[in-house]
Amino acid sequence: MSACQSCGAALATDTRFCQSCGSPTEIKVGVSTTAVEGSAAVAVMSPPGETGSKTMDTNVVAALTYLAGFLTGIIFLVLDPYKSNSFVRFHAFQSIFFSVAWIAFWIIWMILSAVLTPLTAGIFGLIALPLMLIFTLAGFGIWIFLMVQAYQQKLFKLPIVGKFAAEQAGVRL
Repeated sequence: MSACQSCGAALATDTRFCQSCGSPTEIKVGVSTTAVEGSAAVAVMSPPGETGSKTMDTNVVAALTYLAGFLTGIIFLVLDPYKSNSFVRFHAFQSIFFSVAWIAFWIIWMILSAVLTPLTAGIFGLIALPLMLIFTLAGFGIWIFLMVQAYQQKLFKLPIVGKFAAEQAGVRL
């Protein structure tokens, strides 16, 4: 058994990320060379079926948790090989909380727009339209940014929902 270089926690032999802090670990893939027809050496990798289960890389799964918002977050929280990985759990919870907060923001914005536009004789509607475009582009940018951060194996924590995600996933940031 080895220890995490970031936090010092004990690591299992086949883990790619620390269960305590989520930092990536260095795993050396076993490559053996065998002689084939004389002196030529060929690198032989073990077939995928011999390595255990067929799973995706953790960074790909973490990025996919953001793909369809809270739906993919929930899916990867219940799938067996990923539900015990704190890195994937953090990003899944952050995806769920960000999606719920984003939906709640839009519900409140639409109610506010529906009430204030008739009260201001349409002036708020003229102001609200460009603001809706800015909010939409900002939300899309945050969504893409979170997917890229997860793919790059970074634990980027959003200001409010990231704290709750870290608590739920058991990650210390």
